[in-house]
Amino acid sequence: MNKAELIEKMSEKAGTTKKDAEKILNAFIESVTEAVATDDKVQLIGFGTFELRRRKARSGHDPRTRETIEIPASNSPAFKAGKAFKDAVNK
Repeated sequence: MNKAELIEKMSEKAGTTKKDAEKILNAFIESVTEAVATDDKVQLIGFGTFELRRRKARSGHDPRTRETIEIPASNSPAFKAGKAFKDAVNK
């Protein structure tokens, strides 16, 4: 399912126009992005948690030259599915 299909499905289930559903989805995405970027967790009970995970600096290997390189520390967004979501998927 892509974004357009999700918007269509949301508008059907909520009984709104596609334009309103798109505004709501974009607001949700923007809000979650801003929260996670500022190291804040977004917990939706039953659905899951969006959070920021920090990756430490580490050494790796360049596959072409087999040379050892340093990979810098970075931040990565993560999603952990909630119990109700997992249960619904595993039915």
